[in-house]
Amino acid sequence: MLGLNNIERVKPGGLELVDRLVAVNRVTKVTKGGRAFGFSAIVVVGNEDGVIGFGLGKSKEVASAIAKAVEDAKKNLVRVPVINHTIPHETSARYGGANIFLRPASHGTGLIAGGAVRAVLESAGVHDILSKSKGSSNPHNVVKATFKALLDLRRPEEIARMRGVTLDKVFNG
Repeated sequence: MLGLNNIERVKPGGLELVDRLVAVNRVTKVTKGGRAFGFSAIVVVGNEDGVIGFGLGKSKEVASAIAKAVEDAKKNLVRVPVINHTIPHETSARYGGANIFLRPASHGTGLIAGGAVRAVLESAGVHDILSKSKGSSNPHNVVKATFKALLDLRRPEEIARMRGVTLDKVFNG
């Protein structure tokens, strides 16, 4: 999907997925008979418990473009670590011109994110986080950069195993 090798793919069967429309674009193709209009949609789906995916769809009608995007998103589901409704550590990622920074926040902070980043984080089930989007505001690149940042996250158990220490040592130094 984004060229990352430590991702855990998920099958959509049995999951209660919620889809969120991020953006719809009207696109034009100029032909000898005039202009042919179409629509491009980007959608994020998730079970609001760490499983998310995004998809792109194109069609002559808005509804079918969205339906195609949802189907594409269901084919690209991945699991991201969400602990106590936030992320385990801060992370940042860049995709194209979009630069995303994510920092965990304490309970009650809320979802401090806008636009495309908010749609991805809500789908993942993140309720407390601080985020900053720099550079391009192109929804396609922002969604992909947010996914890249979330896929770079590591679980505390994984870090403890890599260091060869107990889980308590990871949190308490």
